[in-house]
Amino acid sequence: MKKVSVIVIFSLVLMPFLSSCKEKTKETTKIETETDKETMDKNDDSDDWIVLFDGTTSDGWRGYKKDHFPEAWKIEDGTIRCIGSGRGEAGHKDGGDIIYDKKFKNFTLSLEWKISEGGNSGIFYLGQEDLDYIWKTAPEMQVLDNDKHPDAKLGVDGNRQAGSLYDLIPAKPQNAKPVGEWNQVEITVYNGTVVHKQNGVNVVEYHLWTPEWNALVAGSKFPSLNKDWADVANEGYIGLQDHGDDVWFRNIKVKEL
Repeated sequence: MKKVSVIVIFSLVLMPFLSSCKEKTKETTKIETETDKETMDKNDDSDDWIVLFDGTTSDGWRGYKKDHFPEAWKIEDGTIRCIGSGRGEAGHKDGGDIIYDKKFKNFTLSLEWKISEGGNSGIFYLGQEDLDYIWKTAPEMQVLDNDKHPDAKLGVDGNRQAGSLYDLIPAKPQNAKPVGEWNQVEITVYNGTVVHKQNGVNVVEYHLWTPEWNALVAGSKFPSLNKDWADVANEGYIGLQDHGDDVWFRNIKVKEL
């Protein structure tokens, strides 16, 4: 009888404790499940991005109309760097613009750039290899030292400053960071709608192939470079410009839409 009594008493004391532990386990499991879901959601989002530059190799990149990665470009400290030649667009003997060797149609391109003092470069999209230079076929997001490079004061209303659709639409607000600092940018292309984002702010928006677009291009220098320049392809290459100045790019990735 004494044994039975002890067991009964022990059970009565232990049951609330076990019940409490069970509830805590359920709550912990719930929290862990919710955390796992949040982690999965984040991973799912990151899985949508295609990494175009792994920080260590030039894999996937080549010179425009070339079968190799030009000597004027180097992979260093997690960046793709164009080594300045001091010769402007004439550039290095084995230089020139580079492209990622795959065409994209609807996408968001995300990357960071840093320019040297007095430097000039650019980011091309929807480019083709039909002509001798990519800029004869592709819109360009300008990369520039707005303080020192003469282009900042040329063009119309600042349309050659950083973040702008080069020589066509100025980036507003103009929020590029000073020389030596990293600028984070995104370019979104979707069925002709194009948005430039610079340092977290939309600074340019336009629509390809519309009457407004055709009129804008007609009043620019581009028809003299290519009479069909306004008829931008709906799928093309992403490119980085060698303008003869030191410039660095990193964290290059694209999300297809």
